[in-house]
Amino acid sequence: MPTKHKDRCRTRPPAHPATHQADVDMSDKTISLHACDYDVAVIGLGPTGATLANLLAIEGLRVLVLERDKDIFALPRAVHFDGECMRVFQSIGLADTLLPKLFVGPGMKFVNAEGKLLIDWARPTCIGPHGWCASYKFHQPDLENALRDRLTVQANVDVRLRHEVFALDETNDGVQLRFEDTSCGKLGGATARYVVGCDGARSIARRFMGTELTDLKSHERWVVVDVLLDTPRPDLGDFSIQYCDPARPTTYTRGPGNRRRWEIMVMPGDDATQLASPEWLWDKLARWISPADARLERSAIYTFHSVVANGWRRGRLLLAGDAAHQTPPFMGQGMAAGIRDASNLAWKLGAVIRGTSPDALLDTYESERSPHVREFIETAVQLGSVIQTTNPEAATSRDSEMSEAIRNFVTPQPKLGPGACLDASSSTVVGQIAPQPRLTDGRLMDDVVGYRFVLVALPELLAGDDDIASRAAWAGIQIVSDEDAVNAWLASTGAAAVLIRPDRYVYGIAHDIAYLHRLVEHAFPELQAASA
Repeated sequence: MPTKHKDRCRTRPPAHPATHQADVDMSDKTISLHACDYDVAVIGLGPTGATLANLLAIEGLRVLVLERDKDIFALPRAVHFDGECMRVFQSIGLADTLLPKLFVGPGMKFVNAEGKLLIDWARPTCIGPHGWCASYKFHQPDLENALRDRLTVQANVDVRLRHEVFALDETNDGVQLRFEDTSCGKLGGATARYVVGCDGARSIARRFMGTELTDLKSHERWVVVDVLLDTPRPDLGDFSIQYCDPARPTTYTRGPGNRRRWEIMVMPGDDATQLASPEWLWDKLARWISPADARLERSAIYTFHSVVANGWRRGRLLLAGDAAHQTPPFMGQGMAAGIRDASNLAWKLGAVIRGTSPDALLDTYESERSPHVREFIETAVQLGSVIQTTNPEAATSRDSEMSEAIRNFVTPQPKLGPGACLDASSSTVVGQIAPQPRLTDGRLMDDVVGYRFVLVALPELLAGDDDIASRAAWAGIQIVSDEDAVNAWLASTGAAAVLIRPDRYVYGIAHDIAYLHRLVEHAFPELQAASA
């Protein structure tokens, strides 16, 4: 049974009673460091917000989560995440919980109206460099229940369901939040040093920030229908299929267990009053299944958008997930992008709030993540242009261009944009996500390291230099050395040492001990002050 968070009709003291909101003058435009009820307030408890709240708890921060709905939406929405996301869930401690409920996807194929292969996007089903498979299919309520259950064991996280935020007032030292407990109509307030809006495409946080959206020019209506098979249908296959038929573009994807999904493009001339009715759906699905095979679980009409927010931060207000960007689903990267946001942002908020990094570190959140997510969105738009071609002549031209050589699509691996890395031009691995090897004791490296910085280095580089070990210990950097898998990766990069951030992206590399000291000091400037 999923863990339930209690609704609250009476004021609940925050985690630190000495900073009860009743003691805060809500008209005072200065909130002292210790007067803030919380370090971070997260608006929204979907996958992005729940992931962020868990990571912030690992950082030891006091977290308030405000979610307007009472229950998890019980039906599927997102259906795919990748190995990088699995590493984030691993960091939270959820990998073993999730794994039995996942299906490993073998990839996606694009075919034309005659069934001819246009694009082949194979995803290896073996364990890859992340320590996990490349593609997982999942049932979103399973993930959300697991994330929420994990939050219940975090003593420093206060989750309030049926609490709708209606005002955000930034002060010199924090943010005053006003909200309504919709279970009883009671108004309340709290203060936090930072607020992160994980509240979706219609984000109230984005409205208060005054952030506009950059339109990447892809907006199409589709009907999404989720089906539960009642009889085995192995002929449907495990690959996702994009049916690039100009008469009716359609997507098929397999989920875990007996779950299957079709996405059906809305065409000119469709009767709006009939869209998504059972009769309409079964007519469109007749090529593959019938009511004798399956039950309709859910259908909904969506407009697939492609937008990126112009400004993910304004002072103490930040955005993550769909509040910051939205993508067509053709790469399965919508939710995954929000999970990456959470992993990038949580450690930075922790460093700033603890005072070990300047507030400017938070500016690197958008500068790193926005170009990264934009590359995925633009690629999804390009793939969408293949499947969403509805002009028969244009489709014929498209098919002939691809007939000469089947395009074997390779998953993009974009680097982070400029930000919290040292000299990204010095190596192709700086700003890229690092692999996760299995160590000689059988454990995956992230399980050994946790959600913090790790220095992987050749043992001969560290030999005889006790200073680097003491500095690493002072800064909370885990050192991993003298491991065959690590040494092999270092050899492939040409580096003697690599500093990896908590979000698993490479901060910088070093070829000698002198540069390694510089690298660590650049990442932790307080080391210089401590040794002065």
